[in-house]
Amino acid sequence: MEYKQTAKEIVAALGGKDNISLLNHCSTRLRITLKNDNKADGAALEKIDGVLGVRKNVQYQIIIGNDVIEVYQEVNNIVGNISNEDENSGNGPTQKRSIGSTILDFIIAVFQPLVPAIAGGGVLKSILLLLATIGVMDDGSSTYQILDNVGTAPLYFLPILVAVTSANKLKVNPLVAISAVGALLLPTMNELIAGDANFLSINIQEIDYSSQVFPAILTVLFYALMEKGFNKITPKSIRVFFVPMMSLLITVPISLVVLGPLGYNFGTLFSSAIIWLYSNFGWVATGVLAGILPFMVVTGMHKAMIPYAISSMSSLGKESLYMPASLAHNIAESGACFAVALKTKDKRLRPTAISAGISALFGITEPALYGVTILHKKVLYSVIIASLIGGSFSGMMVLEAFAVVGPGLASITMFINPQNAMNIVWAFVAFGISFVAAFVSAIILYKDEVDDEEKDEVEATVIDETKDVILESPVKGEVLPLTKINDEVFSSGLVGDGIAVEPTEGKLTAPVAGKISMIFETNHALGLKTDNGAELLLHIGVDTVKMEGEGFQSYVQQGDHVEQGQQLITFDIDKIKNSGFEATVICVVTNNNFEVRPSVNQGNVSFDDQLLTVSQLG
Repeated sequence: MEYKQTAKEIVAALGGKDNISLLNHCSTRLRITLKNDNKADGAALEKIDGVLGVRKNVQYQIIIGNDVIEVYQEVNNIVGNISNEDENSGNGPTQKRSIGSTILDFIIAVFQPLVPAIAGGGVLKSILLLLATIGVMDDGSSTYQILDNVGTAPLYFLPILVAVTSANKLKVNPLVAISAVGALLLPTMNELIAGDANFLSINIQEIDYSSQVFPAILTVLFYALMEKGFNKITPKSIRVFFVPMMSLLITVPISLVVLGPLGYNFGTLFSSAIIWLYSNFGWVATGVLAGILPFMVVTGMHKAMIPYAISSMSSLGKESLYMPASLAHNIAESGACFAVALKTKDKRLRPTAISAGISALFGITEPALYGVTILHKKVLYSVIIASLIGGSFSGMMVLEAFAVVGPGLASITMFINPQNAMNIVWAFVAFGISFVAAFVSAIILYKDEVDDEEKDEVEATVIDETKDVILESPVKGEVLPLTKINDEVFSSGLVGDGIAVEPTEGKLTAPVAGKISMIFETNHALGLKTDNGAELLLHIGVDTVKMEGEGFQSYVQQGDHVEQGQQLITFDIDKIKNSGFEATVICVVTNNNFEVRPSVNQGNVSFDDQLLTVSQLG
């Protein structure tokens, strides 16, 4: 993969670097928040080399796989520092979001970056427990204690980490935000609070703020209001010290008296609610959660569980619902993928299934989900069945996790409990049950054949699929090779083979009979599936998605069957050019099991002239 090129194309498809307001990543995905989602071209994103898939919820989630860090770094190099000025630079209005979307976006932005530090520390502590259990290390030695403290540090200083991520999301000074939250953790402050302290005769509740999440979030939210408020009224000559001073002076006492106790009590109530749910529904809750995790991961909604998991870990030192359910789901994905790899005769699917199965075995499920599971519904059924079984077993055994990290073979030590030696045993049993159940289910259910409801259609068109398909020119104009297009995505052949026409008339017609498989909301492009299975993309202009539909009018809808020569779209060539874009019409075949042969390579063509011959390979 060419990381720089992939990053460049991703940024372009998202509407340019000025449209990006937040950039981060997880183990397999870029997570990007845009100022205006309407400027993004989701279809173009999915065609980029190195992009395994795209999901849009609150954020754009661009699935990269194991190369995500390298691609993230290149994207970050292009975007640069995303500052408060960038967001309010006036490059078009930001898109209004619902309250729910805004809250979810904030939660993801605050908690997602915390996972690597918490996971790293948690796994280190679990490995140390394993070494002590088998007698390799003495848990009373200074070496063990030092290493254990290393693992404890991320969780102990969790309020500081939350201060950084919250400040970055709110675009306020992170160092002053750290200072405000750090004041709650000062040893002298803790001693003072423990001594029945008060502030202006208001009693201060005795709370240990180490490892607490919600007090830190409320503190930074309040600090952000103070900083932005004082910035507006403070003379620039004294702003550098006056704004931080006044913000801290007001924020820290308010946090000690009101916000800290409010956040602490909310966190306690939150954890108690989960414990109540688990206590009353037990293994059913774990099993159901495991069963629906495939859908949650696909949509990115599983990230909404991270605040609970981190809160539970910080307050209880363990977690008994999400991590055990994730163990069942992750290993079920692995078992199903290995079964598909064993059973399939598809030479392209087999290596994908093997690679995805290995990744899922180690706790990374996105390659399995996007590469195998959601593409084959019977594999999805197998994963759901096995997840339900494995998750229910974990719930019955009251399996407990002691680290927040994707459960898998490498991180299985996260289930070591010094007070309960059977906990790790039950984790291995749940691991085995989930794998075997998914493997057996997929072996039984999965077939390479098409779904039953599609058989009649396939049988009816099998004769036509052996024939060549002749494509007539969809527009009048001058023929150009793809290499002449001023768009690297098309000119490099990333989207597919085909040809281009510089139009002289703003009318697009069907080059061949077929079914409209998709049409952009902006009407600048559409997909057409021919009778022999070839999938065509007809794209009007370069970067014309930015015109947001102005100058384009469609005469068909998705699902329509069209005849050769039927009018599809009209477009205003002059408006396209006056807007600063090229009007070149591009016609490419996007599936790679077809041979595309140009009938003409240069000169002028009209609607009745042959343009391409498309033949099915093999």
